[in-house]
Amino acid sequence: MSRRIGIIGGSFDPFHNGHVDLGTVAQQALDLTRLFVIPSHIPPHRPQPMTSTFHRFAMAAMAVAGRPGWRVADIELRFGTPSYTSGTLGRFRERGYPPSDLFFVLGADAFSDIENWMDYPRILDATHFAVVSRPGFPVGELPLRLPQLTSRMVRPPVDQWTAMDPLILLIDAPTADVSSTAIRRRLAEGQSIAGLVPPGVQQHIEQHGLYSSTAHGRRVSDAPPAQQAGRLHGQD
Repeated sequence: MSRRIGIIGGSFDPFHNGHVDLGTVAQQALDLTRLFVIPSHIPPHRPQPMTSTFHRFAMAAMAVAGRPGWRVADIELRFGTPSYTSGTLGRFRERGYPPSDLFFVLGADAFSDIENWMDYPRILDATHFAVVSRPGFPVGELPLRLPQLTSRMVRPPVDQWTAMDPLILLIDAPTADVSSTAIRRRLAEGQSIAGLVPPGVQQHIEQHGLYSSTAHGRRVSDAPPAQQAGRLHGQD
């Protein structure tokens, strides 16, 4: 049987409702059998996370709890090297998942920068890309921004796509207008983040005083989560 494995990667500093919406929209539109949420260790193209790998993994685990088919995995946190998507997809191949089974889920704003990703353009053959509209950045703009990739772009439903070469699947759906940067700013200013993150994530942030103006410089060890709390180790 064909498997449809979704993958969402990111710093998740913190995990918020925009991430939830991306995963939910892709899962419904593509009938994904499983969705892996993969916190990055060292983001290669952006500032380093403010919180430790332990907290970011824990928040992701709380966000996916109770969501059928969702799993959080430490596949990138086990390595002390930059977390490139191409490397992560290679590890899925090593586990027996061909590109036709994989659907890398991301926002249209992030995909618009695909030409600057490691191993471009080869990475386009390593997975289907499930690209979802973000506030102010509908997927309909991508053919104009990336005209050289229009031959790969399709909109679901697409029959028998798992038997084809990897595609760029454009999914137009509303997602929460929220960002990790905005959440961190609100917390530093002492403002509420209710409704911007899953309840478990909000509880974890408040319990540990994350991102508050008094929390700067106070971090849990950046050792891999398995070394800090064994029960959180890679739920894949």
